[in-house]
Amino acid sequence: MDPMILRTGTPAGQVAARQLPPQLLNGCCHEADRADIVGFHLQGLRNSLPANFHPHLNGIIEEIHITSRLLRDLAEQAQLHLSQLPAVFDYLNVILPCLCKTLRDIMSFYEDKAMNKEHRWRAMYHKLGSELPGTTLPARFIMYNQFLRLLQELLTRSPNFDLNAMESLRIRILQLREARQIPPPNPIRTDLIRRDEALEFWNQETNSHWAEAIFTQPLPSRREFKNQGRTDAFGPLQQLGHLPPLSRDVKILVKRSFDNDRVSVIFFMQLRNQAPSLLIRSKHGSQNWVSVLGVHELSIRRESESVLHLSRWSQVEQRPKPWANLSFLTWEEMVLFYCTFLVLRVRSQLTLNVNPQEFHLRKERRLFQAQIIDDGYHHVLMVFEDAITGGTRLHAAVWEGKLRACPVWTAFIPPNVSSNWLLRKTKRRIWLRDIQPYVFYEKYRPTHQRRGRFGAFELAFAHGEAATRFQELFSGTSDASGASAAPDSSEGNDTSEPTTN
Repeated sequence: MDPMILRTGTPAGQVAARQLPPQLLNGCCHEADRADIVGFHLQGLRNSLPANFHPHLNGIIEEIHITSRLLRDLAEQAQLHLSQLPAVFDYLNVILPCLCKTLRDIMSFYEDKAMNKEHRWRAMYHKLGSELPGTTLPARFIMYNQFLRLLQELLTRSPNFDLNAMESLRIRILQLREARQIPPPNPIRTDLIRRDEALEFWNQETNSHWAEAIFTQPLPSRREFKNQGRTDAFGPLQQLGHLPPLSRDVKILVKRSFDNDRVSVIFFMQLRNQAPSLLIRSKHGSQNWVSVLGVHELSIRRESESVLHLSRWSQVEQRPKPWANLSFLTWEEMVLFYCTFLVLRVRSQLTLNVNPQEFHLRKERRLFQAQIIDDGYHHVLMVFEDAITGGTRLHAAVWEGKLRACPVWTAFIPPNVSSNWLLRKTKRRIWLRDIQPYVFYEKYRPTHQRRGRFGAFELAFAHGEAATRFQELFSGTSDASGASAAPDSSEGNDTSEPTTN
């Protein structure tokens, strides 16, 4: 399939909703697949050449992998922002044919058996790098990727979108197209780009959502599963681009990819009703399929060692049916996904009820539980140990009320913590070093619990015996020094009236 897209005379709104999506989105996915194949073959070429050739090859391979990811991201985001497709249509028609030809030319050099592998690489690098003066082969993919990132900003109506930078890159790509004898595309319709609308949209979402930060923090440890399950999407599925258009006020919260991006899941929210939903994309053969459901329509449980199972309720059959199986590489990522989904579901105004079993991640054993006063809130603190990986984590949840047991934060205890990571400060207060909580509630401020020059995280227990039990639980890995019984001038703060989430 050639990615060249032809413009029709259909009005922009109708085109966005009906005709453009399948062509555009499948064109992006098709070129992403082609980029993956090219990157794979270049890795093989690199491995067969002497080390002095590796730096340039590594640079190109890395940029090609970024190109593939950006193309899939663009296709998935476009499914959620169909109303913006007319604005990006002309720009995609600028880059896709040129990118396609570059990838095909690389494969032509790679498959040329008339030359040995070193000569194939040299010919590829120098001939493609000389087509446009000042644009080497690595620089060409950097240019493509900059252009694709700007397209994402245009698609999502980001106020950071730089039209001048886009125009500069567009001219450069057009020069490359001309040098490679690719017919010129249709003129750009700048009337479809509305910066005032982008600013108005952005003003609605200037307060970032807590879910956006969950997977941006580096993991303190990576406990990998030895046995990997299979990732699958069960649907009901529709072809990419055929879903009904969503409202214009969509905010993407989290994207996670599985099985080398064969399957991806996006958490998103429609701002006007604050209703979180999930979009899943799955590739079957050469086709990409998608499904969208609200988190209130799904349930979650740990199916096996590494797999989370999402199910939906079938009104026709009056029973739960599978929607997706997601296999994770590490226990930490599984925990974060599970908690993110659970909190979005529990706090959604559309959720009617939650099975109490969903508040517990299967195959974890609870080692400890007690009440704490945490940033002014009553929380229950638990310590869980994973039966599969042996990982241990702290888990704070709402103590009482209709949100009882809803996660507030979790923190992974790194393996081989230092001997002074736990310090008993007073009868009811314990300081922990090297603890980084992942927070699932926008009003909770972990900085309010930081103490001392090293920013230790303070646990303020409601009762002294609970602090003792917590200290004894980790007595084998910590140094509970002579501060155990020391009074603290701030101890009286424990009697202040905390609130509930």
